[in-house]
Amino acid sequence: MTTTINGAAAQKGLAVALDDVLFSYGESSFRFDAEFAAGRITAIMGPSGSGKSTLLNLIAGFESPGAGKVLIGGIDLGNAPPSARPVSMVFQENNLFAHLTVEANVGLGRSPSLKLGGADRAAVAEALARVGLAGKEKRLPRELSGGERQRVALARVLLRDRPVLLLDEPFASLGPALRDDMLDLVADIHAERKMTILFVTHQPEDARRIGQDVAFLDEGAIAAIGPADDFFGRSGPDAFRRYIGETSKRAGSRHIARKRT
Repeated sequence: MTTTINGAAAQKGLAVALDDVLFSYGESSFRFDAEFAAGRITAIMGPSGSGKSTLLNLIAGFESPGAGKVLIGGIDLGNAPPSARPVSMVFQENNLFAHLTVEANVGLGRSPSLKLGGADRAAVAEALARVGLAGKEKRLPRELSGGERQRVALARVLLRDRPVLLLDEPFASLGPALRDDMLDLVADIHAERKMTILFVTHQPEDARRIGQDVAFLDEGAIAAIGPADDFFGRSGPDAFRRYIGETSKRAGSRHIARKRT
């Protein structure tokens, strides 16, 4: 199914699967085997070094698997370049060009050469308005706040209109209130376009706020994957509960309760 935005057909999300994918660099080895459902938001969590960014890079095409398949919409794209994949990615550093205006940075999502026609410029304006940056088209990135720069990156995602969106901790440097605003914007965009979203986060609050599913990585593999409600409920995997400190908190609560009786 498709939706229509500014006269253009917007694709729904595609399923993403890693079929026994092996990857290594230096002394680090990873093995990923999992499927991410089409049109859902999955929080990717796990200790530092467990392979979260590597997982996204394999899906985006910035890394190539040593073995196995990277399937997007059922098609093996493991050896395809990033430009040939139906994927957009937002990094923590937002990947903006300092010498280009806001509208030019967004316009790159439609044309790398910035040869934009009237319809393209209208689409840029609409995308900027959607993320709350109307009136700031002529500013340079250095004239924006951190949150505004990330909104520019999201506007470019809207213009690229790809069915899979990867977010590698893009809001980690923002304060709690601003981070919540950005997460809510991502959730709103997802509600409109139903793309498949995978986002890396170290914050349980982020996963609780917008995550529909959680994939927990540990020691270079996907240790568990499933609905977020299950992960944060009593049936959540023990390793995940230890990672977020839930087990120790519950033990501490029981200890306090015993002292009070």
